[in-house]
Amino acid sequence: MKHRFSVAAHFAGGWDESRVRRWAEATRARLEAPSVTLGLVFLSPDYFDNAEEVLEVLRVHARIPLLVGCSSPGLICNGEELEGQSGIVLQLFHLPQAIVRAVRFNQEALENLDSETAWPAVTGIARPDVKGWLIFADPFHLDGESWLRTWNRSYPGVPAVGGLAGGSLDPRRSQVYLDGQVFEEGGVALALGGGVRLESMVSQGCTPIGAPWTITKADRNFILTIANRPAYTVLLDTFNGLPQSEQARAQHNLFVGFASNEYREEFRHGDFLVRNLLGADESRGILAVGALPRAGQTIQFHRRDAESATADLLGCLTRTRERLREETVYGGILCVCAGRGRGLFGRPHHDAGLIQEQMGPLPVTGFFCNGELGPVAGQNFLHGYTASLAMLVKD
Repeated sequence: MKHRFSVAAHFAGGWDESRVRRWAEATRARLEAPSVTLGLVFLSPDYFDNAEEVLEVLRVHARIPLLVGCSSPGLICNGEELEGQSGIVLQLFHLPQAIVRAVRFNQEALENLDSETAWPAVTGIARPDVKGWLIFADPFHLDGESWLRTWNRSYPGVPAVGGLAGGSLDPRRSQVYLDGQVFEEGGVALALGGGVRLESMVSQGCTPIGAPWTITKADRNFILTIANRPAYTVLLDTFNGLPQSEQARAQHNLFVGFASNEYREEFRHGDFLVRNLLGADESRGILAVGALPRAGQTIQFHRRDAESATADLLGCLTRTRERLREETVYGGILCVCAGRGRGLFGRPHHDAGLIQEQMGPLPVTGFFCNGELGPVAGQNFLHGYTASLAMLVKD
């Protein structure tokens, strides 16, 4: 099937230069456009030693002027999630009047920043020139939280979607790709501008339980009191207030959500940034969380399981489809947590399949991440357990 603006294709199996060459040519032939503006590529880890050769074959035979991507043991192509399978996924875009530029960054550049708003001096890309970022980064050699904090200050209000690459844990190794180059540390950032913008959807996979509360005392990543009561007591009362069936689903699946806007009279979906509940000390009444809470912050406990993750994704997709109903969507990039997939839902292709069902037919590529990047309430965060979807849209 030919497409005017984007095609996504999967190559199954290990490295075979002649087969990959023919596949690249066939994929380019499916793009019914005079030229390719951008290529995205994701490789399984068994391609590590041949990655440069793969990139060169794709650039030459699919005629790609700008190629970016990364590695992962879980690849996504259209409605399929290819977990633990050897292969390549490639997406080609024809983006009329678009301006696309890619830059590399690493830990050394982060440590040498003159200030926390100095990334434009490093990238050569000014804030007014970018409408969205696609980011693919190494999880092992980059302080992701520090990088994102400085990036957000350098490019305030600009959505960034992507994820941390996957690979091997022993040794710890992943790859990011820029044109014909392979990097095993740092990241690649793709700036979108001109006639294209980035629209995002982040499904955090949780549903709120109980009521919103106000944190009254916190220290580092510990919540000491909520509504002037021991934080653990509030959590326990919230759990015990659930119906028995809800308690069984919440057991070992509890998270905390921090309000993104303290001034809302009523909190709705998307108003909370969900973070891990790391532990509880019953004797001291405190909770440890994967964030730095502060007194006065609104908190609500959340539950995560397959049912809540499905409902959350469906809700996000419904709102996104309505928002983009009159727009030209060129294609999507899906970055999902490695903790989702078969392990969470008990069946393959859950997230990718729902996206095609609700938004399709939409050319989509992507990968399973060690951390997902996407905006919540207008600010970019690194997440866990999420499905983060970037859509390239005509502007």
